[in-house]
Amino acid sequence: MADILIKNITLMETQPPFTITEGADVVITGSVIEKAGVGAGAGIEASKVIDGSGKILIPGNVCAHHHYYSALSRGMLISAGPQTDFIQVLKEWWWRLDRALDEESIYYSSLVASMEAVRAGTTGIVDHHASPAFIKGSLSAIAKGMEEVGVHGVTCYEVTERNDGINEALAGVNENIRFASEIDRRAEQGEDVLTEAMIGAHAPFTLSDEALGLLFDATTETGRGLHIHVAEDKYDSIWSHHFYGDDILARLCRFNLLDEKTLLVHGVALSEKEVDMLNERGCFLAHNARSNMNNHVGYFPYLSKVKKSVIGTDGCGGNMFEELKIAFFKNKDASGSWWPADYLTSLSRGNMLLESAFRGRARFGRIAPGYKADLVILSYAPPTPLKSENAATHFVWGMCSENVESTIINGRLVYENHHFTALDEERIFREARRVAERVWAEADSIKA
Repeated sequence: MADILIKNITLMETQPPFTITEGADVVITGSVIEKAGVGAGAGIEASKVIDGSGKILIPGNVCAHHHYYSALSRGMLISAGPQTDFIQVLKEWWWRLDRALDEESIYYSSLVASMEAVRAGTTGIVDHHASPAFIKGSLSAIAKGMEEVGVHGVTCYEVTERNDGINEALAGVNENIRFASEIDRRAEQGEDVLTEAMIGAHAPFTLSDEALGLLFDATTETGRGLHIHVAEDKYDSIWSHHFYGDDILARLCRFNLLDEKTLLVHGVALSEKEVDMLNERGCFLAHNARSNMNNHVGYFPYLSKVKKSVIGTDGCGGNMFEELKIAFFKNKDASGSWWPADYLTSLSRGNMLLESAFRGRARFGRIAPGYKADLVILSYAPPTPLKSENAATHFVWGMCSENVESTIINGRLVYENHHFTALDEERIFREARRVAERVWAEADSIKA
């Protein structure tokens, strides 16, 4: 007997080639899709049957770069100084917040960020974490929240020397290795683990060559890819030229940190030559339009040249419908040449990133046999014909997170008819508010 049978629904594939299949069925057994297509449910009995009439089924969206701890920053009341440039924003806001985090606040930020993502139809999240006062065990606290909500998540600790030099960098590296080993042990025991690890780093301007060497050792030891901010602002590039006499990516390349598992983030100030370099080495690059606009760091002119671009939020929530729309309109405002199909392709490529992070243990991103049952049911009634040829246009211009009716992750109905199936949302958010006030008070006491 199947676990879930979705009947008579319209399937919409969000990876090229975009296809629309009306009147289809989807059979889910365990954590994967067993059958999908017209007539696939004939003669099938299931524990749960969902009538998909008038609904649309899509693969879950993926946020390719998030900062879960930002979930507690919304409306943060602290006495911040001037924030007229990128470094001031970091010092006066984010670096005070991350120094105020502890185990409880990390856990609740993970719960809240995961729930908000699921509610918006996001089933996979790639997180990037920092908590200098609580490093060891921090990634396990994030994974705990992710798994209790039920999302497929990847996390890492951002290695940096900005507070305590090489000792801080070493502590961050050790946490990345510890967490990766924890995931390996669980997988070896036969557990279908929802979370995975990468090796995190803040940005080259807060990392010495010694720290980059430690990062290479960590990626080699764990078999994981590097997840690092690069050239978010021109300051990062200038720093590299000033102190190391080289471009950022050339410096990372000297330490063999650029390969097909590497996730670079932002890249606003990368040169065209550096884009060629990241393409040659098969790196992913996460575009975060809202965050770039908020921090006033400029627009990445070579986005269309990146072969493995993905879409992230950089901590601006987990709503990828919203992020994609804003990214699309910003591109047009900047005289860009990308169209809805380009953006939907980039968004759906986040599934390729997930597969890379999960190291072949799972397949993501299609409504097809053998793929993880990470699916979203939309109550979107197209006002014009929905065809394979215009599916991307409907996604960008018409569909939104308000259309998300139910979310299935790893074969489990996590969110049904606009409600979480196994979580006390009111209690979790009440506790999160309590924790946030405590964190704000601590952040306010920290000098920039």
